[in-house]
Amino acid sequence: MKKTDLEKQMGKKIAGGTFGATDRFGKGVAGQVDRREQRERDRELGLVPFAVKLHGDLVRKVQELAQSQGKGVNETTALLLEKALKSK
Repeated sequence: MKKTDLEKQMGKKIAGGTFGATDRFGKGVAGQVDRREQRERDRELGLVPFAVKLHGDLVRKVQELAQSQGKGVNETTALLLEKALKSK
């Protein structure tokens, strides 16, 4: 292997690229959106990242509620927060 090829591979590793395994274990990479594009989509929808630390019991309850309703955790959390704020 030439030194330039080695440098290219190291550059791909640093940039988060793959070493030629674009379709690993039958899972295509074509459908994935990179983080920057996802942030732009979220921003267009008016979504803002909101990180909190919660007890594991509470997180499990929210996840179970989301699963039982067939919705995502983000949507369920937003509905719970709106409901709680309206009750005040």
